[in-house]
Amino acid sequence: MPVVPSVIPPRVAAFLNQKGGVGKTTSTVNIGAAIASLGRRTLLIDLDPQSHLSLHLGVDGATVGRTAYEALVEPDASLRDSIVQVRDNLWLLPSTTDLAGAETELASHPDRNRILRERFEQISDEFDFVLIDCPPSLGVLTLNGLCLAEEVIVPMQAQFLAMQGLTKLLETVQLLSQGLNPGLRVGGVVLCMHETQTAHSREVVNELINFFAETEGSGLPWDGAKVFMPAVRRNIKLAEAPSFGQTIFDYAPWCPGAIDYRALAERYVREWEIAHGVPEARAGKPTAAAAAVAAAAAAAAAAAAAAALQATRFTPESAAAARAARIAKTAPRDSVSAASASANASASARASANVSPRNSAVSAGISQKIVAAKISTAKSTRTPSTPAPVQPSAKAKKTVELKGVEMKAAELKAVEAKPADQPRAKPVRTVEAATPIPPSEVTPIVESVDASHPFRSASRVRGS
Repeated sequence: MPVVPSVIPPRVAAFLNQKGGVGKTTSTVNIGAAIASLGRRTLLIDLDPQSHLSLHLGVDGATVGRTAYEALVEPDASLRDSIVQVRDNLWLLPSTTDLAGAETELASHPDRNRILRERFEQISDEFDFVLIDCPPSLGVLTLNGLCLAEEVIVPMQAQFLAMQGLTKLLETVQLLSQGLNPGLRVGGVVLCMHETQTAHSREVVNELINFFAETEGSGLPWDGAKVFMPAVRRNIKLAEAPSFGQTIFDYAPWCPGAIDYRALAERYVREWEIAHGVPEARAGKPTAAAAAVAAAAAAAAAAAAAAALQATRFTPESAAAARAARIAKTAPRDSVSAASASANASASARASANVSPRNSAVSAGISQKIVAAKISTAKSTRTPSTPAPVQPSAKAKKTVELKGVEMKAAELKAVEAKPADQPRAKPVRTVEAATPIPPSEVTPIVESVDASHPFRSASRVRGS
């Protein structure tokens, strides 16, 4: 049985890719958060002036206080003063946009590429894993991260152009291993936004596996490198989580992206601990405290899921609650309708009270005429099944009359145009328009008008 060492050295990895938008920051955050959930003390270092890693964890470098800028630029700065704890077992060295000026300020420093390594030695025994998010460019900030790291992990997509970028990156690591950091090597490749259903992705993965297999025993910095599995599947939740300042395990802990990063982190921890003498039964397993936290989180998630399921079931109690909710929802509407009806009735009563005697007499006369018209209509000889004829308006009558005249004129022109030996066509029957009633015979109908109106009299004749 191997002897378990009293202290396992921290595993320091720089996540680097000279091509942007490949999932470098997302992999750094979520692999680090997954390692921390296993109970391992984890430090994330944000060396990118864009501060995406800090924002991903909900930390604003402009308001947090001391950042990586002070840790690199100030002569007597302590790295511990700039580190903040963001989760259980997870610490962060945040970044800010001021970090972009550090390269210019450190240009005259004699050992500018090893500043971060020298200041990390003071706290190296406080962490088990250190993950560095490097900028995509190869400047002073990236060189500080590569001098501190022991291995380089390359997040990339399984595409042809990404393969070409990997070749250039390996050459860069080889140059650094010959001078600034002789112990630097390539740990492997993490496949991000992976699409397993495409033949092109499968071909690229096979090319990577064969390339690393062919270089085993060569002594090159990528001797022993591999493709970390599982590949992280394309998942929209991974893109949504940073907008909430959360890791994927806070935002959607059981989505495909979270499952892949969790499995990737467990294997990453396991192979490191096995290489340093930890028994396989314990390597990569969560600590007792981490297991208790995970169990509590799982129980809370199960209770929430059960409550959601219970809320969707149909029971007598849920039916009664639904009826009560409907009654409570419609009760205000009914009361408003009743109030509106009462208000309308009151307004009608007030309007009736304000009508003058003359207007009241006129209104009574109009009502008597309407009732008499209804009685004469009811006594007419048409059957109940026959609909009442619709009397055309004066405008409609005039239109019909004009159309009849035009049709007769058209018939006369057609007859005159035909030869004499042809039989005369049967004339088209037209609709006789009703004779309009002279205006002098129209019985004026008097209607009431508001007497208080300044431009109208108390009554007027309709049509005037």
